[in-house]
Amino acid sequence: MQYTPNHARTDRRPMTDTAVRTLDKQRAEFKRNRFLAMPLAGLLVWTLLLIPGWLLPLPQAMLALFIGTGCIAYVGMALSKLTGEDFLDKTRPKNDFQALFFHGMAQAVLVYAIVIPLAILEPRAAPMGVGILAGLMWIPFSWIVQHPIGWWHAGVRTVLICASWFVWPDAQYVVVPLIVIGCYLFTIPVLEARWRRANAAHG
Repeated sequence: MQYTPNHARTDRRPMTDTAVRTLDKQRAEFKRNRFLAMPLAGLLVWTLLLIPGWLLPLPQAMLALFIGTGCIAYVGMALSKLTGEDFLDKTRPKNDFQALFFHGMAQAVLVYAIVIPLAILEPRAAPMGVGILAGLMWIPFSWIVQHPIGWWHAGVRTVLICASWFVWPDAQYVVVPLIVIGCYLFTIPVLEARWRRANAAHG
């Protein structure tokens, strides 16, 4: 098969906008996003999960946990219209880093394949599994935006949730949401301050 250099392409179909725009440019564009919709969705859902975690028996609390956390992405999509991010806006140029971000979200959903069998064996451990594994998407996010907040969020969240299992194993449906809520309450202002600085720098 003969190699055809890019400047001598015989296929004259237009290149996609992601091919024309360099990865550095796409990353710079992605970093200018606000990144509030998903954290706000997580904060809202985990706050609501305190109610069944406190009031309902273990089987119903576990069902609420899986349904609630499974809806975070959809809640985030709805909130994105209010935060100016609008994930469903088809008029924006495609961005490879945004695609990577959504792939990370999909990865977080797939970890339920680990959590569900664990929860069947030990229902008390379901919040720990969901709380830790779903938080791992913050690590690639931190690399993309070149800001340590994602590493902080994932690291502190993991350490505290793991420690809580040994201290309050029978109160996981309340303690884990409180830990996740606390991490979000720190993370959201940091993300907002980062966004304001980025906007100020670009006039």
